[in-house]
Amino acid sequence: MDLQDQLKNLFPDHTPDPEETKMEDVNAIWMQDDPIICKYEKRKGKPITILEGYTGADSDFKKLAKELKTKLSVGGSFKNDQIIIQGDYRDQIMKILMEKGFKVKRVGG
Repeated sequence: MDLQDQLKNLFPDHTPDPEETKMEDVNAIWMQDDPIICKYEKRKGKPITILEGYTGADSDFKKLAKELKTKLSVGGSFKNDQIIIQGDYRDQIMKILMEKGFKVKRVGG
């Protein structure tokens, strides 16, 4: 039973508006021509992966950060127009971003 069937069971008299049925792609992220730079650094002796160079909206970059952290099951943050991922995940991140259609450039080793 999907969500629409559950809603029909809860609200049998409701008729949806045509505008309500239009679903925008919530995960749509603006693609850019310039590559996203994927760097590796060590801070306080611990490895981190830094993504920078995204020219779109901050909200899109935050969505991308959350998606990467969820897929990789790691911690991280979004600060100063950079995504900071805990650990060395350059290969996995580059693979995920290329599948989404981004151009990625590896920097630093």
